[in-house]
Amino acid sequence: MFKSQRIAASNEAHEKFNEIIENLTVESLKAFLDRQGQIATEDDSETLTLAHDYYRENEEKLADIVRYIKRELAPNRIINANDSSQSGILEKGHYEALNSLESPTNLYRVIFAVARLTEGWDVLNLFDIVRLSDDPKVRGTKATTMSEAQLIGRGARYYPFLLNDERSFTRRFDDDSIDSLILETIHYHTINEPQYLKNLVSALDEMNLPTGEDKKNPLLDVKVKPSFKRTDVWKYGKVYYNETIEVDDEYYDSLEKYGIDTQEDVIIPYISALKEVSYKDEQVQEDYTNVYNVALTFDRRYIEKVMNRLSFYHFSNLKRYLPLLRSREEFLEKNWLNIYNRTIYVTIPRTMDSSILTPAEKLNILERYFSEVAKQIKAGYSKRRGTGKFIGYPIKEYIANYRKRVPNYDTGRMSLLQDPQTVQRYELKEDYYVYDTAIINLTEKQLIDRIAERVSELKEVYEDVYLIRVDENMHRESAKNNKLKLHQFGSAHDEVNLAGFQPDFILYLQNADYFIQIFIEPKGRNIEEEQWKEDLLTYINENEAEIIFEDETADVRIKGVKFYTMNDGRGAIKQLGEIALGRAFRGLSVERNMR
Repeated sequence: MFKSQRIAASNEAHEKFNEIIENLTVESLKAFLDRQGQIATEDDSETLTLAHDYYRENEEKLADIVRYIKRELAPNRIINANDSSQSGILEKGHYEALNSLESPTNLYRVIFAVARLTEGWDVLNLFDIVRLSDDPKVRGTKATTMSEAQLIGRGARYYPFLLNDERSFTRRFDDDSIDSLILETIHYHTINEPQYLKNLVSALDEMNLPTGEDKKNPLLDVKVKPSFKRTDVWKYGKVYYNETIEVDDEYYDSLEKYGIDTQEDVIIPYISALKEVSYKDEQVQEDYTNVYNVALTFDRRYIEKVMNRLSFYHFSNLKRYLPLLRSREEFLEKNWLNIYNRTIYVTIPRTMDSSILTPAEKLNILERYFSEVAKQIKAGYSKRRGTGKFIGYPIKEYIANYRKRVPNYDTGRMSLLQDPQTVQRYELKEDYYVYDTAIINLTEKQLIDRIAERVSELKEVYEDVYLIRVDENMHRESAKNNKLKLHQFGSAHDEVNLAGFQPDFILYLQNADYFIQIFIEPKGRNIEEEQWKEDLLTYINENEAEIIFEDETADVRIKGVKFYTMNDGRGAIKQLGEIALGRAFRGLSVERNMR
């Protein structure tokens, strides 16, 4: 999308764009790539650098790419959404096209717009917004940045693309694989106007959208220490995870089995980002210190529109996750979502009049609820469930070197200030930590530091004390590592989250008599959403009698602790001491009193 402040400027850019595409040749494209290679700097866009390098190394493909560009970016593949009339009616056919850009039959690839795309318009497959700015009056103003931040937020909704015949409604890739991460990134292109960029980042922060500069960001090596590879723990030690068995389709006979409440009324917080303002509007100030709930009324048309808009609710996809479901209409009825017997409320500031909620906003509010339900169904569905039988996997086969990037953005923007998530690289030379480097956030760093302070006390009881970071990136080094997940087990839990997860850390403790493996999960955000993980970790301790081991002669103990949060608000370190030593660590009460 090319976004302008003035219609004349947008139309001029449209004409220039058509001219560039029409005159594009293999020779001009090759010359462009050569120029970019000569002036490359470390501050260049990593995404563009990857593309430039690929085509410089594969010049034989330039003829194909030129033909592709000319076909995909031809004038009949472009929508000009500008309209100078007061009626606001787009050219015939374009209105429908703008609201069906995600359709497989959609042929449009480029949109030129000023302010025609206001509230009610959204698209999941928008990956690039180019800001064309030549009006000094609007540079850096808060009205401009708020409106454009809301446009970015609208475009940043997750696109559930198909990969290996699977659709995901949550992020799949991490910062270690930039070529794949491009599929989960929206790029905003603009000239360097410091005040404008400062205001834009601030506006995006308010909307809880993580941002970062697209600069070159090399992969960093994280290696198992040679000193650890010389130990008996490396040579003969094991890490334990529970075995899984297949789940029958008959198990999924209600949404409660996915962890979804279908009896209580629904309460959805109002998010101002749903409402776009024009460039002339002042920024709306909302007071959330006093709020009230407003009941919303929806007829069936709203629900059908939302379910048609979200591809997850196409019946062929629903059936994959709800194998007993007979129709999409049945999904809405009492035995499943029970939507017609419950009231949907929106929580709004008292300074806001509920009557200003437009039909488009009501539709977006309903869509937020259905999107959350889709996410819960996807997370709650599993073809396998855990058992109480734990299998030992050789450490030397499953703990491996891996590569990872330090994110260019500050993930702390996705959490509260007291739970910072900024990721950095740290060198850890002490023998207790099995890797030479940790690429971690501040909550994880604090956890490592607090365990480090207590290693000497642990070594009074255990000859071997090792902290293992089981990073998801490590899984990509070996197909074996997808077994390293912990699952809920126990016959007493019929309605549980069956999805497995990999706790981030294992504290490995061994002496001459026994071995203890303690799972630890630091958490800086999404705590309520992922509470099931902590419940599983504490369940292990309370149900030891249900745990059996493949090797019945081994004296192994599997334990878990509560989430470690910033400044240990949940007492994970205290619990760690009680598990490992039978008491709290020395000096722990003094430390907590000092805080």
